Amino acid sequence: IERLKAGDARAFDALVCRYSNDVFALLYRLTDGSEEAADLTQETFLSALTAIKGFRGEAGVKTWLFRIAINHSRNRFRWWKRRRRDVTVSIDAEIGQTERKVHETIADKGRDPEETAIANERERAMIAALNQLSEIFREAIILCDIEGFSYEEIASALDVNIGTVKSRIARGREELRRKLKDF
Repeated sequence: IERLKAGDARAFDALVCRYSNDVFALLYRLTDGSEEAADLTQETFLSALTAIKGFRGEAGVKTWLFRIAINHSRNRFRWWKRRRRDVTVSIDAEIGQTERKVHETIADKGRDPEETAIANERERAMIAALNQLSEIFREAIILCDIEGFSYEEIASALDVNIGTVKSRIARGREELRRKLKDF
């Protein structure tokens, strides 16, 4: 951190190498699009570079980066919502090309096709239900249940108190249960 504050380019490279996959994974789950997540990941690290002098070390570096990433995600979502758009299109993508989704993984050789189909269907339903949650619940659920953050880390990343975090997680999980009750 001190080397980053001094403007050391190698320290920035080390920061990006160490945390870019985590930041991308978080943003992918929040946006459900690899192009959008990649753009937001770049924006996150650029913002971190310009804001590093203000980093006080009260939260962990990963938590601090996640806070920046979540703020960029929220801003992008608001930007798209104002323009009444909910997806981005890459000008580099071929016509008819679809993005690779989380559930499109190589099947375990130990599963039969029926088990694989059921597992894929459940995962698609979970992702769809998660994406239908309001932003505040989705962020809390992803940080807790997928990223494994503690309540304190989530509170710091979302800039809310721990009671609010617990409430959002409980309410988000309950809403997920309702959406997935038939599965």
